[in-house]
Amino acid sequence: MNKKGRVTIPTNKGFEKETKEIMKRWGADSIRDCDGTELPDNIKDFDAKVYSTYFVVRGDNDWARKNTDELQHIYLMSEKVMAISDTVEIEPLKGYFKEQLEVDYNSNPKKYWEVIDRTTGELTDNWEISKNGFIIITNAKFMHEYTLSFLAFCIWDPVQMYNYITNNWDIDKQLMYDPKYPKTREYVIRHLKEWIAANPDTDVIRYTTFLYQFSLVLNDNKKEKYVDWFGYTMSVSPKMIDDFENEYGYKLRAEYIIDNGYYNNTFRVPTKEYLDYIDFVQRYVTSVAKELIQITHESGKEAMMFLGDCWIGAEPYGKYFKELNLDAVVGSVGGGVTVRMLTDIEHVKYVEGRFLPYFFPDTFFDGNEYAALNELNKNWLTARRAMMRKPLDRIGYGGYLSLAAKFPKFIERVEIICDEFRNIYNNVIGVKPYASIRVAILNCWGKLRSWQSFMVAHELWYQQIYSYQGILEALSGLPVDVSFITFEDVKSGVLNDYDVVINAGTEGTAFSGGKNWLDTQVIEIIKKWVYNGGGFIGVGEPTAIQYGGSFFQLSDVLGVDKEVGFSLSTDKYNIEKKSHFITDDINDKIDYGEGTKNIYAFKDTEVIDIEISDRFSRKVNIGEVKLASNNFGKGRGIYIAGLPFNFENSRLLYRAMHYAANKEIEMFKAYTSNIMTECHFYPEKNIYAIINNSTNDENTIFYDINGKEKEIKLKGMQILWLKN
Repeated sequence: MNKKGRVTIPTNKGFEKETKEIMKRWGADSIRDCDGTELPDNIKDFDAKVYSTYFVVRGDNDWARKNTDELQHIYLMSEKVMAISDTVEIEPLKGYFKEQLEVDYNSNPKKYWEVIDRTTGELTDNWEISKNGFIIITNAKFMHEYTLSFLAFCIWDPVQMYNYITNNWDIDKQLMYDPKYPKTREYVIRHLKEWIAANPDTDVIRYTTFLYQFSLVLNDNKKEKYVDWFGYTMSVSPKMIDDFENEYGYKLRAEYIIDNGYYNNTFRVPTKEYLDYIDFVQRYVTSVAKELIQITHESGKEAMMFLGDCWIGAEPYGKYFKELNLDAVVGSVGGGVTVRMLTDIEHVKYVEGRFLPYFFPDTFFDGNEYAALNELNKNWLTARRAMMRKPLDRIGYGGYLSLAAKFPKFIERVEIICDEFRNIYNNVIGVKPYASIRVAILNCWGKLRSWQSFMVAHELWYQQIYSYQGILEALSGLPVDVSFITFEDVKSGVLNDYDVVINAGTEGTAFSGGKNWLDTQVIEIIKKWVYNGGGFIGVGEPTAIQYGGSFFQLSDVLGVDKEVGFSLSTDKYNIEKKSHFITDDINDKIDYGEGTKNIYAFKDTEVIDIEISDRFSRKVNIGEVKLASNNFGKGRGIYIAGLPFNFENSRLLYRAMHYAANKEIEMFKAYTSNIMTECHFYPEKNIYAIINNSTNDENTIFYDINGKEKEIKLKGMQILWLKN
């Protein structure tokens, strides 16, 4: 086993000797700084590749203060104010953290701001700005609600703000400047050249990231008020708005960004105007970032992009990402989904994952070593599943190494993880793993948001989405091929490339599809494809929009629909639970998460799981279907009420996909019977990896690629490599 390489660790001044010791134990070959730390002066003595964090649009407050007209902006909406007279007063920043934001009163408010009667949705021009900066609306309609959409300066970088508050820093609060303005664009190019000349020991410039921060705004209690990891609200500026209008021929209204206060978050079905704006920003960011990266390469250094912070406009699955000519992408690993988000990226030489926990004092404090170890193992086990399908090229950690060094068991466990990672990489890199199913996730975003569905922030659990996020976490480490497609892709004829299509989400969201399910061409194509043998799996409220007497527009494919109160006069009798192939491995009650209420089955649908209240003796119109299967021509439809991630649900989904695709027999190739274990086969090398996802010892029946059985015993968290 190779005991060195492919690992990056943080360091800082004053911790040089200890860093070298940990480097040797972990086999690290690269070192890095972090936000708030500085690399040691004798950095070349470490005999390692050196990463230096570089911020394109923050860090030089002297420049920012001399050019306050070119600070970055954000579009914001005020709180709603109800008219109790014919005059309404709005305080723009009420409820916002005023250390982060400052209203831009100088950039022609009448041109870029909008006052909207939210009761009617109409614009009103009857407003002025008072001497104290409030908005005074006249001729207001009694009991109507009004909002102000306005431009504000970002006077504190949100990521530095988070780190500042978390670590109790007492340093200069960093402003953000906008390269959309020619003077600032010229400056950031010049500054990079000067920085490179002053940092000859740096091998890799770790851009964190390029121009525009994802949407992150705090409230007046220093808590997150609005977060959208994919949001474009912080890319706007008067110049961006004007340039957009000059190119597209129509005005970029504030409301096209504000979107009723939803800010076009990733759950919203994107409008044409918003998609136009995304494309416009992506092209501009690409033009600037390309120049920065070219300068980096001309200096003999590598360019690495951090997947986060100011990554808006440089998304790795966007149309223009290839043009950047990046060397690498690094991102934070929250689990298997974020591993695949990184490893599926094309057009870079390598990808790196920054694992958890981050070495910050919110985790690394006296008496918390067990919790830190628990987070480490949980993070590793979920990420490892995904790497069996497609491994990261490198792993690493961030924060203050001096804090982690106080936990010896933690240091020891990371040492084991680093060795295991290198072994995985050496065995499976460049080898296509066996996949028995080709599955497509169908939503409004498709490839642009590959492995990014159902996220608000970085793979964090939210009550409304963990029941869907579990689908992606399961898929990230299952032996299947996964793609992400749009409704336009469906119409272009891609369905024949897949065995199964999954549509999941809540009614009206971009992930369920909203009004796209009123497109008869989409309906016809999918139904024909299933009828001829395809498999369709719906989770939560798939294909949902009330139309034509149905809530699910593919209710005939799924064999179920949702009772919204309109068909209670029609009796429904199919409530008997049946044993089924899909649940053969499940012995306990299935966890549907938040689930979905009021789902009922049609007459010939197979009800696999249903919850029935004991309050009703009349066996009609009762029960809530949780899992069902339906034959549709030669194909099959499967309905699941919700699917949070656990290993029982991962196996349930694996079985459901094979059943939907009429490939039940194929499932027992390169397979293990114990749900806490999984098997991956690599035909080119003719080897199997049997992994134990549990910290306990496990027994399992292993089936090789020909279906031959063998009993296997695995230690806790073990990977067993077998030659065929």
